[in-house]
Amino acid sequence: MTELRRAAQDAAGRWFVSLLCDDPSVQPLPAIGQAIGVDVGLNHLLTLSTGEKIANPRHERRDRAALARQQLRLAKKEKGSANRARARLKVARIHARIADRRRDGLHKLTTRLVRENQTVVIEDLTVRNMVKNRKLARAISDAAWSEFRSMLEYKAQWYGRGVIAVDRWFPSSRLCSACNTLQGTMPLNVRTWTCDCGTTHDRDVNAAHNLLAAGLAVTVCGAGVRPQRSTPDRRSATKQKPSRREPYPPPSGRGEVKTAYHTTMIHHPMIFEDGA
Repeated sequence: MTELRRAAQDAAGRWFVSLLCDDPSVQPLPAIGQAIGVDVGLNHLLTLSTGEKIANPRHERRDRAALARQQLRLAKKEKGSANRARARLKVARIHARIADRRRDGLHKLTTRLVRENQTVVIEDLTVRNMVKNRKLARAISDAAWSEFRSMLEYKAQWYGRGVIAVDRWFPSSRLCSACNTLQGTMPLNVRTWTCDCGTTHDRDVNAAHNLLAAGLAVTVCGAGVRPQRSTPDRRSATKQKPSRREPYPPPSGRGEVKTAYHTTMIHHPMIFEDGA
């Protein structure tokens, strides 16, 4: 069955046609016993719990000079003139080229993660609040963390995989993945640190390890499950931020840390069906 839903033209003058059809190639993949934690960032777009780091391509930066030049020319054109319409089209085409490259890269990354892993654990970030930081807004927008998560979620639903979102208040970067000791304040410029137990951590890799451990704790004991992000009000039924009087639980055991933070389970079928 194929049904034409809509046709539209974007700001760059390109036409798009939306079709509703059944795709027989989209089928659940065979279950595997592989899970991975993913920490997003700016220096590296993704850091995996396997230790792999995926570079941030910074698509907007590549065309920043050309975009600024065309925007300056647009500003000098008379409003309502044909020259202004042509200049506006050139600016729109640069924006479209940046968005297309970004979307293509995210599609390749998310498809790889979903195909290679049964469970993907990510952090539940509030990007709309993070972009209020004027110093990092452009870099965060270019990284497109929200689009990355959306792609990951619907592809996981297609292929029978699981996506777990750990609450953003979980201190993944400051928690030692070896001894569970919670460190104090850690500025963003600290990329490596050494715990009292003698273990030296890469900040991002350590965060990915902790996210994976916290996410898998939910699959074992169902601790701290929150509603899906797609709920109508998009609010958690439980308080997300730790109380000021009880900031974080004592790091005496991994279970205490993991059950103290609320976690979202999204599109999560049976995990580790092969008994792994």
